[in-house]
Amino acid sequence: MMESTAAQQDPKPPEGDWLGTKFLRFDREGPFGICTLDRPEARNAMTPAMYFGIKYAVKHVDADADLAGLLITGTGDVFAPGGDMGGGGEDNWLTFGSVLGMDALPFDTLRQSAKPVVAAVNGLCQGGGLQIALCSDMAVVSERATFRVPELYRGIADTYYSHTLARLIGPVRTRDLMFTGRTLSAAEALNWGLVARVVPHDELHNAAREVLAQCCRTAPQARSVVKASLDNYVGLYDRIAMQSSLGAPESIEGFLAFKERRSPDWVHPALELDGRL
Repeated sequence: MMESTAAQQDPKPPEGDWLGTKFLRFDREGPFGICTLDRPEARNAMTPAMYFGIKYAVKHVDADADLAGLLITGTGDVFAPGGDMGGGGEDNWLTFGSVLGMDALPFDTLRQSAKPVVAAVNGLCQGGGLQIALCSDMAVVSERATFRVPELYRGIADTYYSHTLARLIGPVRTRDLMFTGRTLSAAEALNWGLVARVVPHDELHNAAREVLAQCCRTAPQARSVVKASLDNYVGLYDRIAMQSSLGAPESIEGFLAFKERRSPDWVHPALELDGRL
């Protein structure tokens, strides 16, 4: 009897470090697990399997006595642009709107990680990618990195962002980011307190590893108490309100407009731009 295609693939958890998708790599560098988003053909746009794989990577490191912490990074000039709203491609086994309502997203798991997690932000970082950086214990950022929160252009009432950002950078700057969808430079993000460290691009990996090492040297139980205290300060977002927006007409139109590279129909004709917002 022939072996199934699935059985011929790389070892699945818990036997190996496979994260469930070829678009995520998991490497071991001494005491650290390195999770790399590697989907250059789609500029690291995240499929449902990629989101779930990052969630699993956190739990995988937490459960492995040989590993002290996790570093998450991207490839090329992109860290993570968020979910793949263009549709199609491997691993897109659900529509983008559907996965947002699932338990596949890694944000709360990152906030709850027992071992330190550092995001090494190597480039473009927006949408769900920025949320990954914010929910990690620390973000070490290349000087070339840029940040954006475009959810309102997509018709999504992202209360996770509105709540978390208001706690981190205040309501005035949150309105600036969310209502305009502007792009924030690494220097501005540092000045605003959105990220902790900005380093020369060529030094990013080593700098992020050193920060992760410093975090891993702190006392685990005491660190977890401090982490819980900080998490309580950030608090919970309005899950019900956000969930209700995901299948609403505006989010459907936002998805279609993105896919068709046009302005959504709620934009006044005099304010429409060529291409997607």
